[in-house]
Amino acid sequence: MGSLKLEPARSRPDLLAVPVAKALAVWPGDAPIDADQVLVAPIDANLADTAAFCEAYDVGLDVSANCVIVAGKRGEIVRYAACIILATTRADVNGVVRKRLDVRKCSFAPMDDAVRLTGMEYGGITPIGLPADWPILVDARVAAAPHVIIGSGVRHSKIVIAGPALGALPGAEVIEDLARPV
Repeated sequence: MGSLKLEPARSRPDLLAVPVAKALAVWPGDAPIDADQVLVAPIDANLADTAAFCEAYDVGLDVSANCVIVAGKRGEIVRYAACIILATTRADVNGVVRKRLDVRKCSFAPMDDAVRLTGMEYGGITPIGLPADWPILVDARVAAAPHVIIGSGVRHSKIVIAGPALGALPGAEVIEDLARPV
Protein backbone atom coordinates (compact mmCIF):
# COMPACT_ATOMS: atom_id res chain seq x y z
CA MET A 1 0.00 0.00 0.00
CA GLY A 2 2.71 2.42 -0.95
CA SER A 3 4.22 4.55 1.80
CA LEU A 4 1.08 4.70 3.97
CA LYS A 5 1.47 4.17 7.73
CA LEU A 6 -1.51 1.92 8.47
CA GLU A 7 -3.19 1.11 11.76
CA PRO A 8 -6.63 -0.25 12.77
CA ALA A 9 -9.23 2.41 11.94
CA ARG A 10 -11.22 1.86 15.14
CA SER A 11 -8.18 2.88 17.17
CA ARG A 12 -7.96 6.23 15.34
CA PRO A 13 -11.37 7.97 15.40
CA ASP A 14 -9.48 11.25 14.90
CA LEU A 15 -8.80 10.05 11.34
CA LEU A 16 -12.45 9.25 10.58
CA ALA A 17 -15.64 11.19 9.94
CA VAL A 18 -18.21 10.66 12.71
CA PRO A 19 -20.54 8.46 10.56
CA VAL A 20 -17.56 6.24 9.62
CA ALA A 21 -16.46 5.80 13.24
CA LYS A 22 -20.05 4.95 14.22
CA ALA A 23 -20.33 2.36 11.43
CA LEU A 24 -17.05 0.72 12.46
CA ALA A 25 -18.26 0.56 16.07
CA VAL A 26 -21.19 -1.63 14.97
CA TRP A 27 -19.33 -3.58 12.28
CA PRO A 28 -21.30 -6.75 11.42
CA GLY A 29 -19.95 -9.93 12.96
CA ASP A 30 -20.65 -11.83 9.74
CA ALA A 31 -18.65 -9.41 7.55
CA PRO A 32 -15.90 -10.99 5.41
CA ILE A 33 -13.30 -9.24 7.56
CA ASP A 34 -13.08 -8.25 11.21
CA ALA A 35 -13.42 -4.53 12.00
CA ASP A 36 -9.78 -4.49 13.11
CA GLN A 37 -8.79 -5.36 9.53
CA VAL A 38 -10.19 -2.02 8.33
CA LEU A 39 -7.04 0.10 8.38
CA VAL A 40 -6.50 3.86 8.23
CA ALA A 41 -3.50 6.05 7.45
CA PRO A 42 -3.03 9.79 7.91
CA ILE A 43 -2.29 11.78 4.75
CA ASP A 44 -1.79 15.40 3.80
CA ALA A 45 -5.32 16.80 3.27
CA ASN A 46 -4.03 18.80 0.30
CA LEU A 47 -3.19 15.48 -1.40
CA ALA A 48 -6.58 13.79 -0.89
CA ASP A 49 -7.60 13.95 -4.55
CA THR A 50 -6.91 10.60 -6.21
CA ALA A 51 -4.17 11.48 -8.70
CA ALA A 52 -2.21 13.64 -6.25
CA PHE A 53 -2.62 11.05 -3.48
CA CYS A 54 -1.46 8.14 -5.61
CA GLU A 55 1.61 10.01 -6.81
CA ALA A 56 2.60 11.34 -3.37
CA TYR A 57 2.12 8.02 -1.52
CA ASP A 58 3.31 5.63 -4.26
CA VAL A 59 -0.10 3.98 -4.61
CA GLY A 60 -1.33 2.58 -7.92
CA LEU A 61 -4.55 3.89 -9.42
CA ASP A 62 -5.59 0.25 -9.81
CA VAL A 63 -5.91 -0.13 -6.00
CA SER A 64 -7.46 3.27 -5.38
CA ALA A 65 -11.26 3.27 -5.30
CA ASN A 66 -13.52 6.30 -5.49
CA CYS A 67 -16.92 6.69 -3.86
CA VAL A 68 -19.09 8.73 -6.19
CA ILE A 69 -22.44 10.01 -4.90
CA VAL A 70 -25.14 10.17 -7.55
CA ALA A 71 -28.64 11.59 -7.49
CA GLY A 72 -31.44 10.37 -9.68
CA LYS A 73 -34.84 11.90 -10.13
CA ARG A 74 -38.21 10.54 -11.15
CA GLY A 75 -40.89 13.17 -10.85
CA GLU A 76 -40.42 14.92 -7.51
CA ILE A 77 -38.61 11.99 -5.90
CA VAL A 78 -34.80 12.18 -5.62
CA ARG A 79 -32.91 8.94 -5.02
CA TYR A 80 -29.29 8.91 -3.89
CA ALA A 81 -26.74 6.14 -4.23
CA ALA A 82 -23.02 5.62 -3.83
CA CYS A 83 -20.99 4.07 -6.63
CA ILE A 84 -17.68 2.47 -5.67
CA ILE A 85 -15.36 2.26 -8.65
CA LEU A 86 -11.64 1.91 -9.26
CA ALA A 87 -9.77 5.11 -10.11
CA THR A 88 -8.93 3.57 -13.49
CA THR A 89 -12.63 3.51 -14.40
CA ARG A 90 -15.61 5.82 -14.78
CA ALA A 91 -19.11 5.02 -13.45
CA ASP A 92 -21.79 4.41 -16.08
CA VAL A 93 -24.13 6.93 -14.46
CA ASN A 94 -26.50 7.39 -17.40
CA GLY A 95 -26.76 3.69 -18.18
CA VAL A 96 -26.29 1.11 -15.43
CA VAL A 97 -26.79 3.46 -12.46
CA ARG A 98 -29.84 5.23 -13.90
CA LYS A 99 -31.53 1.90 -14.62
CA ARG A 100 -30.64 0.46 -11.20
CA LEU A 101 -32.13 3.52 -9.45
CA ASP A 102 -35.18 3.45 -11.76
CA VAL A 103 -34.95 7.17 -12.47
CA ARG A 104 -35.34 9.27 -15.59
CA LYS A 105 -32.33 11.47 -14.94
CA CYS A 106 -29.17 10.64 -13.04
CA SER A 107 -26.03 12.67 -12.41
CA PHE A 108 -23.35 13.32 -9.83
CA ALA A 109 -24.92 14.76 -6.71
CA PRO A 110 -24.12 18.43 -6.08
CA MET A 111 -21.16 18.76 -3.70
CA ASP A 112 -23.14 20.63 -1.03
CA ASP A 113 -25.85 17.94 -1.01
CA ALA A 114 -23.33 15.09 -0.87
CA VAL A 115 -21.50 16.67 2.08
CA ARG A 116 -24.67 17.59 3.99
CA LEU A 117 -26.38 14.23 3.50
CA THR A 118 -23.35 12.05 4.29
CA GLY A 119 -21.80 14.06 7.13
CA MET A 120 -18.46 13.65 5.36
CA GLU A 121 -15.98 15.96 3.67
CA TYR A 122 -15.99 16.35 -0.09
CA GLY A 123 -13.07 14.40 -1.50
CA GLY A 124 -13.17 11.97 1.41
CA ILE A 125 -16.65 10.46 1.13
CA THR A 126 -16.63 6.71 1.72
CA PRO A 127 -19.25 3.96 1.56
CA ILE A 128 -18.72 3.10 5.23
CA GLY A 129 -21.28 5.02 7.27
CA LEU A 130 -23.54 6.27 4.49
CA PRO A 131 -27.27 6.75 5.12
CA ALA A 132 -28.82 3.30 5.62
CA ASP A 133 -31.45 3.77 2.91
CA TRP A 134 -28.91 4.50 0.15
CA PRO A 135 -27.90 1.70 -2.18
CA ILE A 136 -24.15 1.16 -2.38
CA LEU A 137 -23.31 0.03 -5.90
CA VAL A 138 -19.92 -1.68 -5.98
CA ASP A 139 -18.22 -2.38 -9.28
CA ALA A 140 -17.28 -6.08 -9.49
CA ARG A 141 -13.61 -5.14 -10.04
CA VAL A 142 -13.57 -3.40 -6.64
CA ALA A 143 -15.25 -6.33 -4.87
CA ALA A 144 -12.71 -8.73 -6.43
CA ALA A 145 -9.65 -6.73 -5.33
CA PRO A 146 -7.69 -8.13 -2.37
CA HIS A 147 -7.39 -4.59 -0.95
CA VAL A 148 -8.41 -1.10 -2.07
CA ILE A 149 -7.83 2.37 -0.71
CA ILE A 150 -10.92 4.51 -0.18
CA GLY A 151 -11.80 7.72 1.60
CA SER A 152 -12.30 7.87 5.36
CA GLY A 153 -14.98 10.55 5.42
CA VAL A 154 -12.32 13.23 5.92
CA ARG A 155 -9.60 14.52 3.62
CA HIS A 156 -6.69 13.96 6.03
CA SER A 157 -6.69 10.14 5.90
CA LYS A 158 -7.46 7.08 3.76
CA ILE A 159 -8.88 3.65 4.58
CA VAL A 160 -7.46 0.36 3.31
CA ILE A 161 -10.02 -2.45 3.15
CA ALA A 162 -10.50 -5.79 1.42
CA GLY A 163 -12.61 -5.41 -1.73
CA PRO A 164 -15.00 -8.23 -0.75
CA ALA A 165 -15.80 -6.35 2.47
CA LEU A 166 -17.08 -3.39 0.44
CA GLY A 167 -19.36 -5.71 -1.50
CA ALA A 168 -20.74 -7.03 1.80
CA LEU A 169 -21.55 -3.65 3.39
CA PRO A 170 -25.19 -3.20 4.42
CA GLY A 171 -27.10 -2.03 1.34
CA ALA A 172 -24.28 -2.99 -1.03
CA GLU A 173 -24.81 -4.64 -4.37
CA VAL A 174 -21.92 -5.87 -6.52
CA ILE A 175 -22.56 -4.99 -10.16
CA GLU A 176 -20.68 -6.20 -13.23
CA ASP A 177 -19.68 -3.35 -15.52
CA LEU A 178 -20.88 -0.60 -13.18
CA ALA A 179 -17.87 1.29 -14.50
CA ARG A 180 -15.88 1.41 -17.72
CA PRO A 181 -12.14 1.77 -18.10
CA VAL A 182 -10.98 5.33 -18.86
